[in-house]
Amino acid sequence: MIILGVDPGFERLGIAILEKQKGSKKEQVLFSECFKTSVKLEFSKRLSLIGKEVKKIIKKYKPEILAIETLFLTTNQKTVMRVAEARGVVMYEASLAKLKIFETSPPQIKIATTGYGKANKEQVMKMVKILVEINNAKESDDELDAIAIALTASAHIR
Repeated sequence: MIILGVDPGFERLGIAILEKQKGSKKEQVLFSECFKTSVKLEFSKRLSLIGKEVKKIIKKYKPEILAIETLFLTTNQKTVMRVAEARGVVMYEASLAKLKIFETSPPQIKIATTGYGKANKEQVMKMVKILVEINNAKESDDELDAIAIALTASAHIR
């Protein structure tokens, strides 16, 4: 099973492709990146770039599932709206490719990776590096969050 994990954002989008093979104890990270868009671009152009990147990754890796984080409330409404629009673009591309969509919340991700729903970011990042076969040099929070989101989907689907 191949899972596309996405940590949504419009400036930085965490993207990961995980594969769980039968008989294997750990998921393998086939690909991960922190896709960035320039603040100098119009927002609509940034959304277009996000859509193109996600479409390219879906075409290359052929995942069966999109795992994406749900929105959490924040005081900055403008940011929430823009992240929601970026999520929409990702989910649109996934639906066109007929992927199953798995949405997960931050507490669910923390439980799936650490066993504790109120774990801090450092605890989640440390566990991600233990739970999957990954290059430990990866330090981008967005990239590691995307892996954690895909791991949550994998655990839930089992």
